[in-house]
Amino acid sequence: MRPDPDPAPAGSDVLTAAVDTARAAAEETAGDPALVGEHLGAAAEPLGPAAGGVDEAALGAVVTHSFASRLPGYAGWHWAVTLAAVPGAGEVTVDEVVLLPGDAALLAPAWVPWHERLRPGDLSVGDVLPATEDDPRLVPSYTADDDAAADPEAQALATEIGLGRERVLSPEGRGGAAARWLAGDFGPRAPMARQAPGPCGTCGFFLPLAGSLRGLFGACGNEYSPADGRVVAVEYGCGAHSQATLAAGEPAEVVTSARYDTADFDVLTD
Repeated sequence: MRPDPDPAPAGSDVLTAAVDTARAAAEETAGDPALVGEHLGAAAEPLGPAAGGVDEAALGAVVTHSFASRLPGYAGWHWAVTLAAVPGAGEVTVDEVVLLPGDAALLAPAWVPWHERLRPGDLSVGDVLPATEDDPRLVPSYTADDDAAADPEAQALATEIGLGRERVLSPEGRGGAAARWLAGDFGPRAPMARQAPGPCGTCGFFLPLAGSLRGLFGACGNEYSPADGRVVAVEYGCGAHSQATLAAGEPAEVVTSARYDTADFDVLTD
């Protein structure tokens, strides 16, 4: 509910008394008289300083009437009807009708830019997710000069030395990727890694990444592994390790034949 308004100043008595006119305007805007509740009061609106040589009384008066809202879904809101009158005209004019929130009104959450609302996995087939110019995860690969970035010779040089890209991951971008991968399903703390016969770093199917992340991550090239084609941590591991033939607890023993447990047997009946 809107707080009690200040009393209207002298000269606006006609507008303050025009409750019926204000209510009719609110009901017309609402489309249904039942959506306009009780009259909450009237408040004079400041007109601002008068122009040089102009009598303030000649500016007339402006008063806003408030009515409770009964519009579904708008609890705590109120209709605000602004009326105006020119001295000597003897007529009341409706300036505007708006629905305004009160102190206890339920409001929509603040708008958040799309690139801040996105979450991993939101991108689907056909979607395009352009990187912003100020993305902290990216830095220029061969120059910080915008003019040089548009220079064909500079671009040719970048391609020649093996970069071929205008931007690459910044230290912040690499650090963020490393943190996600280490904490993910193919990191060293994953349940699969804890039961593996050996880490990926010692596996023949492990393909190390190039660059500064080489010592931490690589790609799995084993089609039978749950991590095939994925980025895995050096300390990750699975049962498809290339040295999985080594018996657990006996690093030097190589199993060359099948082992059978002859201590027990099953009785089969037709």
